[in-house]
Amino acid sequence: MRATVVTGFTEPLELRDVAVPRPDTGQVLVRVEASGLCHTDIHAAHGDWPVRPRLPFTPGHEGVGIVEALGPGVTEHAVGDRVALPWLGFACGRCGYCVSGRETLCPAQLNTGYSIDGAHAEYAVGHARYAVAVPAGIDPVEAAPLTCAGVTTYKAIKVSGVRPGERAAIFGIGGLGHLALQYAQIFGADTIAVDVTDDKLALARDLGARWAVNAADNDVVAEVERLDGADVAVVLAADPSVLERAHACLRPGGRLVLVALPRDNVMRLPIFETVLRGITVVGSIVGTRADLAEVFRLHADNRTRVACEVRKLDEINAAMDDVLAGRVTARVVLTP
Repeated sequence: MRATVVTGFTEPLELRDVAVPRPDTGQVLVRVEASGLCHTDIHAAHGDWPVRPRLPFTPGHEGVGIVEALGPGVTEHAVGDRVALPWLGFACGRCGYCVSGRETLCPAQLNTGYSIDGAHAEYAVGHARYAVAVPAGIDPVEAAPLTCAGVTTYKAIKVSGVRPGERAAIFGIGGLGHLALQYAQIFGADTIAVDVTDDKLALARDLGARWAVNAADNDVVAEVERLDGADVAVVLAADPSVLERAHACLRPGGRLVLVALPRDNVMRLPIFETVLRGITVVGSIVGTRADLAEVFRLHADNRTRVACEVRKLDEINAAMDDVLAGRVTARVVLTP
């Protein structure tokens, strides 16, 4: 089979012919139909984060495909099922986080495309308990971005506690942000889209954003204050200055939800204003299997739209370059 392989950080990925993996106990072999390209794949390939993947590895944690073979002991899926292989590739199932429904905090977790080989390949192996069924009728190309971009932003909106009639500002309209807008609206919020490119803001308006602010041409804080501020700000842009501006846009009692992970791992927020204005700052990391099942159900019910462009697996390096250059409006999905 063909697989994309990171052999050196910041080096172009190699497309290699490798053996089809065999599913071990509790695992499934999946023939990949579609695999979304997440910015995390680029961070992984560049070794940007404090804990780096072990070289060589295959990235990709938005994989969707058909179960081709079962390892010993698998009862969760059958050959022929369509499943998604999300970021949470494995968790212990026994720790306090797992048993309380917070499995994404499990200290023993394994992450698809980071600590275990991922889905930017023709076949991938996943742990059956953490492969999530994709409902019939959902296009695998659309299911792929939902597997990370969807569940990550859905969980972030849930974490924000946004209520009907409140205002939610989404900072960064792209693969994640265009979905975050829709989930905020499903929860009853009026949405403010913030980005630096007109095509992404046009997409946001098309998806129902009540207001759109171009941060390249406007003082975002002043513009949002003119709208009487935001109750919730979800930060999806990996730039520390965006965190600061999002914080400044909040009304008293507002909630700042951090999702993006800047490379330098530092943020500067004013303590005085945070305390006196009762601002809550919270991190949100992807979502659970149950969250992803909810995301798929919403899409199956035609409550969400996925904006994406399809490219072939061997175009992955060019696709990564386009993402970094801001030439991709929403999501790239790779197909074999």
